Amino acid sequence: MSNRRTFLKSSLAVAAGFAVGHISPVSANSACSYPKGIIYTKQNPGKWSGKIKGHMPNVTVEGNKVTVTTTHGMSEEHYIVRHTIVSKCGKVLGEKTFHPSDVQAKSIFELKDTSTKYAWDTITLYATSFCNKHDLWVTEFEV
Repeated sequence: MSNRRTFLKSSLAVAAGFAVGHISPVSANSACSYPKGIIYTKQNPGKWSGKIKGHMPNVTVEGNKVTVTTTHGMSEEHYIVRHTIVSKCGKVLGEKTFHPSDVQAKSIFELKDTSTKYAWDTITLYATSFCNKHDLWVTEFEV
């Protein structure tokens, strides 16, 4: 268990470090922004190309409420370990750790302040989903 926690902490630190390093947003045009083999996206699934549907964090935003769902099954052998919401500068805004006995990998986060100077401005955030077998997946979204 200690090794898994150390690995998770290291993975989150790496993800936050990349966000702090002002990585270009994840989009069809920037699929190579993240290092291959470390962070996976819909556009860059690497060796897990057949695993996109069950591992990508799906995000819905309603006001200041963000719901992250990963459609992955949950079992002792194979499950989603954690969801996080991370700002563009690497600040973890929300996190939830799952247990294999959880029915579903679903997190609901309430963002404290998503106001911007102008109504047309948006804030870019990142949702992460970590699978115990298929690594760290990231979805970029805006509020």
